[in-house]
Amino acid sequence: MNGQDVSGVGGERRPVGALEDEVLVLLQSGRGPLTPGEVLEKLGGTLAYSTVVTVLSRMHDKGLLSRAKQGRAYAYTPVADGHGLTARRMRQVLESDPDREAVLSRFVENLPPGDERLLRRLLGTDLPEGR
Repeated sequence: MNGQDVSGVGGERRPVGALEDEVLVLLQSGRGPLTPGEVLEKLGGTLAYSTVVTVLSRMHDKGLLSRAKQGRAYAYTPVADGHGLTARRMRQVLESDPDREAVLSRFVENLPPGDERLLRRLLGTDLPEGR
């Protein structure tokens, strides 16, 4: 993500993006919203509490998590499952270019035939013979 490292209490270092991924997997596999303390505990307690709060807050700011007040802290929930988050990222990339038609055209042109057939099926259109 931004290449910074996060140090745990034991001095271990990991890229910030890796920690976000780990937190996201943890939240997606959970049975409900988790507070920073619960996330810290499930991560093994090697990080500082403030690090977990910062990561969760940044993920919320990025639109990856929703949160609701639970006591004095927030409890966090992923806004979508893994596939939904991938689809959100794809949409964000598409929206970052002013020429949607060109981006979508290039995207479809570069799909393997099986993926193009799947996309056409999902969109309810038939694929011309030979592809």
